[in-house]
Amino acid sequence: MLKGSCHCGQIAFEAEGEPSQVLECNCSHCSRKGYLLWFMPRASLRLTTPASGMSTYRFNKHVISHHFCANCGCAPFAFGVGPKGEETAAVNVRCLENVDLNAWPRIPYDGRSV
Repeated sequence: MLKGSCHCGQIAFEAEGEPSQVLECNCSHCSRKGYLLWFMPRASLRLTTPASGMSTYRFNKHVISHHFCANCGCAPFAFGVGPKGEETAAVNVRCLENVDLNAWPRIPYDGRSV
């Protein structure tokens, strides 16, 4: 179980498993924020703080809920629905505690063209 949070700790979570790779998307949102994303089933991410601490941003097709902290602005994860209809979570691995960001291969994703 990996633990993570926003910068101030108002949003904290646990993620079951460990990434084998991370996705580096070049869309306008991900590239500006510097996200490195680990996709998992939504059920594998558990909030350890109240959901009331989260704000949400949606853009483009409005199918992904990008959650961020209204206090510090940090965005630790997003929720959406995968291509087969499954609820998914995309964890920003930069918000995980005590991890080596160079441990996982970075897979480029052309979100700008989607």
